[in-house]
Amino acid sequence: MDEARKALKEKKRIVVKVGSSTLTYATGKLNYHRLERLAREISDLANQGKEMILVSSGAVSAGMGPLGLTARPRTIREKQAVAAVGQGVLMHMYETMFREYGQTVGQVLLTRMDAQERSKFMNSRNTLLTMIAMGVIPIINENDVVAIDEFKIGDNDTLSAMVSTIIDADLLIILSDVDGLYTANPQTHAEARIIPVVETIDRHCYDIAGGAGTERGTGGMYTKIQAAALATSAHIDMVIASGEEDGVLRRICCGESVGTLFKAKDAALHSKKRWLLSGSKAAGTITVDQGCREAIVSHGSSLLPVGITAVKGAFHEGDIVSLVYDGIVIAKGIVNYDAADIQAISGHKSEEIRVILGHDGAYEEVIHRDNLVVMQ
Repeated sequence: MDEARKALKEKKRIVVKVGSSTLTYATGKLNYHRLERLAREISDLANQGKEMILVSSGAVSAGMGPLGLTARPRTIREKQAVAAVGQGVLMHMYETMFREYGQTVGQVLLTRMDAQERSKFMNSRNTLLTMIAMGVIPIINENDVVAIDEFKIGDNDTLSAMVSTIIDADLLIILSDVDGLYTANPQTHAEARIIPVVETIDRHCYDIAGGAGTERGTGGMYTKIQAAALATSAHIDMVIASGEEDGVLRRICCGESVGTLFKAKDAALHSKKRWLLSGSKAAGTITVDQGCREAIVSHGSSLLPVGITAVKGAFHEGDIVSLVYDGIVIAKGIVNYDAADIQAISGHKSEEIRVILGHDGAYEEVIHRDNLVVMQ
């Protein structure tokens, strides 16, 4: 057993995300066998003293059965209507099954708006931590019924990483219909092999990630890599494993080599940077060159205008933007200038800012390192 896997035995606060494809049959109806097994495994870990949190997909799928639907709804309105039916069905099943194992559960519905503002982020955090302290297992899903595009998270892989960041989780386990990250698509490449440990999430990880998952799910491997980038940046280990395998949670938490482990970054983050990571929707993007990327990722530098190659979006001073290199988000931060000003000073040295913008009181940095969180 390698040291990275061995360390998983000591993780206490664990977020488990389970996808629709794991919880339902091809018919769209709930797979009670897997629901019961999931409840049993989580309850057993809770009995060991671990703090368990479940992020569950399946509201739309659970609503399809009662409504007689055989295909997943396509429009936002249809999904919201079906989710309104399915959410109650799903929670009733969870409450019944967890109660059989002596556990109390509570439903929490979130949208991106609940993490967008710092005050709402802290309120969500305090509520979830209080539930955990009371011995309640939170069962979390996106609030599909009321979410609009602007505040929609979009997939529960991202939601699970957001939740993990909000509550300072030690470990995120994503259970899916795939059993890890492979060297290539195993459905088309017989020689593909699972990658047991990923130390750094780079362009190669995204390139080998597959497309969409099954018809009943909304996320493929690509969204799981994005979730891993978010979680590991917040000092949280993440494992992708098969939800079809019996005892998979116990095996992971015992340190066995199951699925793919994405290792957390060493540096822990303070509350402000966790908020930046958790759910703050970027108002735009700033593309940087290789030298700037190295300075930020390897040395924790501020973003200076000289390393900027492109600006996208109509954002303002104080907004959150994503920093991009080679098509990959490498960091998120709060800008000191609006998009037009950054466009004007891009590629220039900091001492030229005042002359170019024609006003005093200018910042030397486009984003100060204290307002910047690295995601690579």
